[in-house]
Amino acid sequence: MSARKSSEQFEIFCRLAAQLYEAVEAEALLVFVERPVDWETLKRLVGSKVKILLAADSIEHLRGAEEAQLKTVLVNMPDAPVYDKLTQALLAAIASEYVPHGADVLAIYSGFEAGRIDSLSCVRLEEHLGRLTARDLQKLETKVPLDTLKAVVDLAIEIGREGREGKPVGTIFVVGDSRNVLKHSEPLGFDPVKGYSRAERSIMDQRVREAIKEIAPLDGAVIVSSDGTVQAACRYLNAPAANVTLSKGLGARHWAAAAITKRTKAVAVTVSESNGTVRLFHRGEVLLRVEPFRRAMKWKDFENDPPTASES
Repeated sequence: MSARKSSEQFEIFCRLAAQLYEAVEAEALLVFVERPVDWETLKRLVGSKVKILLAADSIEHLRGAEEAQLKTVLVNMPDAPVYDKLTQALLAAIASEYVPHGADVLAIYSGFEAGRIDSLSCVRLEEHLGRLTARDLQKLETKVPLDTLKAVVDLAIEIGREGREGKPVGTIFVVGDSRNVLKHSEPLGFDPVKGYSRAERSIMDQRVREAIKEIAPLDGAVIVSSDGTVQAACRYLNAPAANVTLSKGLGARHWAAAAITKRTKAVAVTVSESNGTVRLFHRGEVLLRVEPFRRAMKWKDFENDPPTASES
């Protein structure tokens, strides 16, 4: 896939971003591309003072960028909403220490029409990502591989955004240190994943992810090992909540998530039934909050009575 000549609109957005970059004292410009572009032209358009970060769903879209001495982030979420893609790109940029966790970042991307840069946003990472830092992510990665954690968080975001059959769903995933997590939990009844092979319980498998969506409305937590294997479902977490402090308004599910991550080395990911908010807990604290505001729309057929004889 060869680089295309930059369109006039792309060049306009680059120049606007360069002007705004200086005005808001941003620390990076994130450009989400959907095809290779002329990287030298991009650098010329924004100027040497602008720190450029490139993000894309495919490695092919970033071909030649590193040779042009540009920092790159591979998102690989082709079917996700733009908001989720940008969030993941920013998380990866922080994890790679391309930007500090409290930076202001400008982003230009295709918000309305695929393949056409048409949107510019100013993102304050401290507000957007809460208290998440690169060091926090690196610590998490030493306990739970980033691929596993990303798969669970992505699944939680889908559940928070879509619900199940048009209804909001709340659930909790506990990832990593599964042996200790199982010691601090007990079955609530029938375990829907019991009896399946490890290959049939991998969270990396799309079919398994869809099956997890089906059981998410059931009471209890889903326990996932560090390698992405679903160890158990419908588990009651009974770790004590001593020395745990949470914000007002968070319910039993969030207290259980905080408590289990305080007692073990696991990471808990919760989905709020009230608004679909996804929270990531580690060491008894909330490290990340994602608002999946693009909830899927459910159409309902009109329930009209058939016309009477006098109306026909």
